[in-house]
Amino acid sequence: MNDPTATSQTTSAVSDRAARLASIPSFQRVNAYIREYSARGHGQVPGCDFTFGNPHQMPADRYVNTLRDALAPQNDQWFAYQTNGEAGREAAAQSLHRLLNVPFRTEDIYLTTGGFAAIALALKTVADPGDEIIYSLPPWFLYEPLILEAGLVPIKVKINTTTFDLDLDAIEAAITERTRVVIVNSPNNPTGRIYPPELLVRLAELMEAASARIGRRIYLISDEAYNRIVFDGLRFHSPVEFYPHTLLAYSYGKTHLSPGERVGYLALPPTMPQRDEMEPAITGLQVAMGWVYPNALLQHALPELEKFTIDVGQLQRRRDRLVDVLGGMGYLVRRPEGTFYLYVTSPISDDEAFATSLARRDVFVLPGGLFETPGFFRISLTANEDMIERSLPAFEAAMKESRP
Repeated sequence: MNDPTATSQTTSAVSDRAARLASIPSFQRVNAYIREYSARGHGQVPGCDFTFGNPHQMPADRYVNTLRDALAPQNDQWFAYQTNGEAGREAAAQSLHRLLNVPFRTEDIYLTTGGFAAIALALKTVADPGDEIIYSLPPWFLYEPLILEAGLVPIKVKINTTTFDLDLDAIEAAITERTRVVIVNSPNNPTGRIYPPELLVRLAELMEAASARIGRRIYLISDEAYNRIVFDGLRFHSPVEFYPHTLLAYSYGKTHLSPGERVGYLALPPTMPQRDEMEPAITGLQVAMGWVYPNALLQHALPELEKFTIDVGQLQRRRDRLVDVLGGMGYLVRRPEGTFYLYVTSPISDDEAFATSLARRDVFVLPGGLFETPGFFRISLTANEDMIERSLPAFEAAMKESRP
């Protein structure tokens, strides 16, 4: 018998939201690059892989030993369900306090399966379907899918591509009565820019005034996956120091160059108004979103993981080597202040074509089009020293080929 409700049902096998996610051009291209990366054997080929922030050398003994030690059970509940483990939250809060000089407390930390889940958790905590979320281009290329999956509306503004700073005028112009969140990523992926305190103060003033103007609070989500990957002895400043309505998302996958080990957190600063109202909402969402707590092993390891990072000095030396040599070849490249990346101006306007030219020479980069900012390409500093040295003749040959 025919289903009498069939005529009112869509004939598609997937929901409209899923179809929209799958149709995002930049997302499709990122997925294509991921598949291509996997087909190359995760970097286990002679090519020089500068695409994703994946490791290209063996992990540090201290990291491996920390996980190994955490694996040994201390009681019969060692591998039972874990929610927001007290020891991990306390270690994270103390670490944030030292880094930012903001008195975070244990109860301010909500553990998540990496930075992905922390950002998604923040969005769903403060925004309702149909609300608008502002972020700047070039972005981390998964903001838009996370926003759409939550039923929210992405609003994109450009940065200043000369200084790589936020364009505050563009952000202000994009704010409407439906605006609920502005996302800020510092240190920034892909540019490596760390936004200075004076810029963050002006942003806070802008958001305070805009919230009063539209009659509803605009929240800031601070994506700080790289806040420990900072060069030249610089002091990192977070928006939480200047705007109390900030939700901070963090991932240990960058700190330890272990993106496959999914552990991070969402943090609310102690200055956050209405935080008592947020707490049951956040903990409820952690379960409802699919138990987005880190697995038990990583929670047990977290207090020790907070005590060390990857070798940031090694990353800085790679940065300096590539910036100096590429600059000597004629590339226009700013010296990044943090993160794993260089964001380089393409010698030709078609960054896809230039990336293809490098790929023919077994050097793989991500074109700026993936970050919705054509005319650039991104280099990951997680490539090892041998890759860097082997890549230099290819960069030089591609530059010469690009000249008329």
